[in-house]
Amino acid sequence: MKSVQNYSLFTEHDIYLFKEGKHYKLYDKFGAHSVSKDGVEGVYFSVWAPFAAKVSVIGNFNNWNPAQAVLSPRWDESGIWEGFIPDLPWGTLYKYAIETKEGEILEKSDPYALSWEQNLQAASLISTTYYDWDDTDWMQNRWKNNSLNAPLSVYEMHIGSWFRDGENPKQFLNYRDIAQKLVPYILEMGFTHVEFMPVMEYPYDPSWGYQITGFFAATSRFGSPQDLMFLINELHKNNIGVILDWVPSHFPGDANGLHKFDGSYLYEHEDPRKGFHPDWKSYIFNYGRNEVKSFLISNAMFWLDRYHADGLRVDAVTSMLHLDYSRNEGEWEPNIFGTNVNLEAKTFLQEFNTAVYKEFGDSIITIAEESSDFPMLTKPVHDGGVGFGMKWMMGWMHDTLKYFKEDPINRKHLHHKLTFASMYMYNENYMMPLSHDEVVHGKASLIYKMFGDEWQKFANLRALYVYMFTHPGAKLLFMGDEFGQTSEWNFKQSLDWHLLQYPVHAGLKEAVKDLNHLYKNETALYKNQFNPYGFEWVEADDTDNSVLIYLRKGKNEDDILMTVLNLTPRVIDYKIGVDENSKWEVIFNSDDEKYGGSGVIANIFSEDQEEWKNKTNTISINLPALSGVVLRQSKIIVPKKAKSKLKNKK
Repeated sequence: MKSVQNYSLFTEHDIYLFKEGKHYKLYDKFGAHSVSKDGVEGVYFSVWAPFAAKVSVIGNFNNWNPAQAVLSPRWDESGIWEGFIPDLPWGTLYKYAIETKEGEILEKSDPYALSWEQNLQAASLISTTYYDWDDTDWMQNRWKNNSLNAPLSVYEMHIGSWFRDGENPKQFLNYRDIAQKLVPYILEMGFTHVEFMPVMEYPYDPSWGYQITGFFAATSRFGSPQDLMFLINELHKNNIGVILDWVPSHFPGDANGLHKFDGSYLYEHEDPRKGFHPDWKSYIFNYGRNEVKSFLISNAMFWLDRYHADGLRVDAVTSMLHLDYSRNEGEWEPNIFGTNVNLEAKTFLQEFNTAVYKEFGDSIITIAEESSDFPMLTKPVHDGGVGFGMKWMMGWMHDTLKYFKEDPINRKHLHHKLTFASMYMYNENYMMPLSHDEVVHGKASLIYKMFGDEWQKFANLRALYVYMFTHPGAKLLFMGDEFGQTSEWNFKQSLDWHLLQYPVHAGLKEAVKDLNHLYKNETALYKNQFNPYGFEWVEADDTDNSVLIYLRKGKNEDDILMTVLNLTPRVIDYKIGVDENSKWEVIFNSDDEKYGGSGVIANIFSEDQEEWKNKTNTISINLPALSGVVLRQSKIIVPKKAKSKLKNKK
């Protein structure tokens, strides 16, 4: 039998910050920590269970007997139970046996555990996040790559279904195996960042990781904490950023999880109108409880600190901010001002953003998945904003997909779907998402959302990608969309990589690769992606021809690109008004044969000194069907002295 001895990692200041909701590194205190007491090696345990009658550590070291390793409550009424148990090795399985005031014994896994077993009754493991990192160059300079003035092209992926061994397709690859395949692929494709769907421990595969039980544990499905760190380290060594999905919005009701942790509604709000999510049958954090805020913000800090994550994409922010989210009249209660805003959740998000940006500066990014028009999400907290670095541009996504699903004959009636985003695209710092949510649950794969026969579908999707990659804002593309995955995403199996043997799929992949490199190499596409100066309509109203033309502008008057979209299935000659003394060259054509296109050359066949739509000159260009064409401008400036000599000679 292992005896429990008095020991504590908490100072009085720690307790004060915890109770004030201002302790942001609780992972240094709570959980299981290897320590030495009086020269004896062992493990210090601590857990927050303020309404418990008794708490003990049970595990494979004491036959799961709750009567043996009993923890002591702290004297300061913090609700923390703690103690030191000698001679426990790494890998020891444990839980907390929590006796409620009603006498019921709950077996709970450690909310701060660094590793969990991979089964429904998962116990915690005594573990470590020590790792010999080798990404110093990236970490010191990542602020440049994560800047709003840098190209941000994100490859969203689910680790368990991106790639599997063909000989054993039901078996997950280890994080290390993924690294060997993922790093060269991202380098080839030109994405700047990878976004992993949740890697925190979760019990239920069909939740895709969004029903988290182990908030501080890397899921053991794919290996150890060090295996995940290896993957992130390898990406960083190759100048690829890593964004993690983070879920502070809800948690499942698993018996070993946070739900009624000490017999009370401890982590969740006790009022079901605020504490239970009707869609996901899960429980909503109590954002008004200071200790819960400390837990959640510490969790965000943990992944940015211990795992060197470069950003957090915060899931389901809309559900957090709206008291009436998925609720009918009478199922929610307005706030003190009579509105539907969850003021406690808003304050929590402001405190979260303030804390992580104070700790890490602009070297990291926070991104809100938010689908409403909630104001000032990406504005500074000191100006009344919520403080996120970016927000998903859900309106753009819905409008764009609706347009490209439509028969070109009818597209003139939906022309505004592609122009409307320009009315609000600088209200926030937007990321344009074509995410996993758009290719599941009967919504069809991205390629099958496009209108037409096979040729038209691929032509439409290539044109859509030109529109996306040349539109202001950061980019996000879900795995498989880059080569035209034909089936909906299935978390149970690998992507259909065999499709790349077919020219149309290989061509689409080549187009995305070239668009990524175009985006990264042309400063006009990213230097002002969140600045109104960076965009100008040339032709926004030609509904009959379904043609859209716009400029993207960089840091000087010569740094200009033009995007021309012909979204009808016919080749047309088109006149465009341009500035005097400007020359244009085509640098990308989505109809190129190497992309699976028909090979119609986008040729500038005429340049004239003719006034046209408020411009002094024109160019005329041959536009392929269902295409996106990108042109680069080069100006010819005649020096003033040369002009005066010409006049004298004349």
